Amino acid sequence: MDQIQDIRAFVAIVDHGSQSAAARQLGRSVQSISRSLSVLERSLGVQLLRRTTRQSSVTEVGLAYHRRVRAALAEFDAAAVEASSQLASPRGLLRVAAPVQFAPAFVVPLIGAFMQRYPDMEVELTASDRFVDLIEGELDLAIRIGELPDSELAAKPLGELRLVVFGSPAYFARHGRPQRPEDLADHQCVVRTTHGSDAHWPFTVDGTLQRVKVTGRFRADNTAAIYAAVLSGLGLFFTPLWQIRDLLDSGQAELVLTEFESPRIPVHAVWPSSRGSFARARLFADFAAAHLPSLQPREGA
Repeated sequence: MDQIQDIRAFVAIVDHGSQSAAARQLGRSVQSISRSLSVLERSLGVQLLRRTTRQSSVTEVGLAYHRRVRAALAEFDAAAVEASSQLASPRGLLRVAAPVQFAPAFVVPLIGAFMQRYPDMEVELTASDRFVDLIEGELDLAIRIGELPDSELAAKPLGELRLVVFGSPAYFARHGRPQRPEDLADHQCVVRTTHGSDAHWPFTVDGTLQRVKVTGRFRADNTAAIYAAVLSGLGLFFTPLWQIRDLLDSGQAELVLTEFESPRIPVHAVWPSSRGSFARARLFADFAAAHLPSLQPREGA
């Protein structure tokens, strides 16, 4: 792990009070944050935090170290922004990857605004659902949806997406509406075969996450075909809200079980912190975090 990222992890723990809070702030896993702290302490040969089963507290040495490195990190970040913003006009090529469906709806408008703000920047977009290796590959930054695995990549949270269950008015007129997740056992659910024919949909029930098994007579491997099937009244489906916002607005689809929705899916920008394009990638990630919400279709309440 890059030592800068180890130091960032320590500073975030002290600033935000816990390893879990630091993980949320940096877009990393708690395990990754803990590993960074251990590596940093070993490299320094001192204990920066006292850890018990319930809490952590910073040592006197840790407080002094935090005061120095926090200021150094701020200077480091300022230098990176200054280097990427020569004459207030950063330039060069930035190669970005994003999921296929997410790219045109979210990332392309974002890139358009970014290029308007920085007219000397060029952006090359790769729309792909496959996992791209940013360490070994030639891409500079990727937009990733879902929890991040342990990684040596720098990351910045961009937002969250709702997951919902929807159906057509015609389906509800014939079969009624499920009132609780377990009611889905009595309903037709459209299953995406790329995720296996034995699907389990996540819901929050009494404060805990539960996965409910669903089945149905219609299955498909293509999102467009699945949405057409739902609109035809063949069953219910579980999907990100942004993908069906227009269907809801037009009255072709309606949501159910909204009070049992699972936790929202995080969206991050990730990039290699040691690559020469670091400053441009960081500039784009910061721009995305500031502007992506205004470009998103409204999520609703």
